[in-house]
Amino acid sequence: MGRKVDRRHLLGGLALVGGAAVAARSAKAAVTTLEFKDLKKDTDVACVYHCDFGTPKRISAMARNIGNHLSVYDFDPFKAKVVVVAHSAGIQPFIDSFDGTPWSKETQDKSLFTKFENLSKYGVEVYLCRITFTANKIDLAKVRPASFIKMVPSGVATVAELQGKGYAYLKVG
Repeated sequence: MGRKVDRRHLLGGLALVGGAAVAARSAKAAVTTLEFKDLKKDTDVACVYHCDFGTPKRISAMARNIGNHLSVYDFDPFKAKVVVVAHSAGIQPFIDSFDGTPWSKETQDKSLFTKFENLSKYGVEVYLCRITFTANKIDLAKVRPASFIKMVPSGVATVAELQGKGYAYLKVG
């Protein structure tokens, strides 16, 4: 025996399903958190680029250097692994806006994110410092939803952890 569905119940059901879909999307968009035990070196060549600066020209130069670095390994992520560890002003390209941050009066160069998004196709990952977000009261929801961006407990401690695991250290500028 079929049950007649009226408009009110139909709309209520759709709202419930829509709310669940939004919640699922939000959960997917949440940034992945890595612990030190998760950090591995699984290529012969591995490098950590340390980014604690927010100057767009310098960040752009770092992205260009990473591209040049990977080019000699044929952009093959099985030959070379590059990780960018960003803290302090270095997180700027990886947040969706400067509103509510120490940089709220600055203009954000959104093209910088695209450069790293393109590099991620070759295995480049970006690790953001949780301490930076906490100390500056920056909402984690500001992190751009991208699978190559991960959260780590501390930027500087992660740099040291990666070096201890055999990653070479590079800093641009």
